[in-house]
Amino acid sequence: MLRDDDPPERQVAKLRRISDVLIDRIDRLEASRGSAWSMFQAAVALEQEVMARTRELEQAMADLSQRNRELAVARAAAEEANRSKTRFLRAASHDLVQPLSAARLFLSALTDTPMDDQQKELTQRLSGAFESVEQLMHAVLDISRLDSQRIEFNRQPVALGDLFRRLAAEFAPMAQAKGLRLGFVPTDVVVESDPIFLRRIAQNLVSNAIKYTHTGGVVVGVRRRGAVGWLCVFDSGMGIPAVDRNRIFDEFQRLGHDSGTPGMGLGLSIVRRACAKLGHPISLSSEAMRGTLFRVGLPLIDGDAPRRSTPQDAAIRRLRGRVALVVENDDAMRRGYEMILAERLGMIPRVTGGTAEALAAMGDEPPDAIIADYSLEGGDTGIAAIDALRAAAARPVPAVVVTAHRDPDIARACAARGVPLLEKPVRPSELGEALVDLLR
Repeated sequence: MLRDDDPPERQVAKLRRISDVLIDRIDRLEASRGSAWSMFQAAVALEQEVMARTRELEQAMADLSQRNRELAVARAAAEEANRSKTRFLRAASHDLVQPLSAARLFLSALTDTPMDDQQKELTQRLSGAFESVEQLMHAVLDISRLDSQRIEFNRQPVALGDLFRRLAAEFAPMAQAKGLRLGFVPTDVVVESDPIFLRRIAQNLVSNAIKYTHTGGVVVGVRRRGAVGWLCVFDSGMGIPAVDRNRIFDEFQRLGHDSGTPGMGLGLSIVRRACAKLGHPISLSSEAMRGTLFRVGLPLIDGDAPRRSTPQDAAIRRLRGRVALVVENDDAMRRGYEMILAERLGMIPRVTGGTAEALAAMGDEPPDAIIADYSLEGGDTGIAAIDALRAAAARPVPAVVVTAHRDPDIARACAARGVPLLEKPVRPSELGEALVDLLR
């Protein structure tokens, strides 16, 4: 504060200090005002940047939602196409397999007639051609069904001894033609699985082993390990290199380039798919030029299966003179059944086309066995025919259903009635075995 009595020099010094303080305050005020303005401008710029990024994000989310909708539509279309394919193959399988099944019966009847060497050769070549077509059709139908998301399995006890016996009869000619030994270790083991697909798994493994074995042989057996029975298929073939042990389970994959080895490379793909769906672990071990061992793990069931001691030929002779009532709407199949039942098995066939005709043909004398095709005319089914015939006979007449449909509902309906189920194309040997089991 200035005083009047202060010397002029002191008053000037005080004024200078006041002036410096005021100037400093003004400078700080200006600096503060500039910083606030900069911050304001930065905040405005940041807000604009956030708004721009928000708009870009909203656009990206809208694009992503559109892509997701398009993908959902495409996926739905693909699933519907796959279901349509499965429905078509399921519906067409009967019509596809029916003529092949009839041809097999006729060809089997032909082999029982006297023939010269050229006719025998032609018959063998025809049998091989039919076998190849049958395997390919089964492979296509199996892959289609296994790829379906709605597949159901008919899990039930399966006696591996019975399975081995059927496989031995089926693959013995194939092994003999290559000069190989084919052995099945006797067993009483019972496992839980789908009998149709377990047989397909075993068929593909045994067939594959024989195809790629040129000397020695193939041995099939089962080993118990705790609660698991391991189905083992060992061959003395060329072995599988380590680099190929994954790809052999893919479609159309074959080892080597031997064009003389039959097949399309689908067997192991079906094995992998079926084992994955059924929850059966599968493994392989192999050594170059020493052979390969495939193992499939199957859950064991307590209790042993009864041994079959009756020789097959003697058992077949017991069918002679027995009456078999056939319910089949296809003319060719009816004629094929007549020839096989009468000429090979020595039975007395009564052939009908549907439930009403079968009831009329039965009259008051029930047959010894019923052979019914599942798909008949006008919505009629083989199961309905069996129910009606059993009701009319007032007793559970032994029966077998033959079908080309891989439908778990059919399998369950047959199992509920104690009726075995045979797949088309039906083999005469399988039909004979089924009838022997029914009339045992």
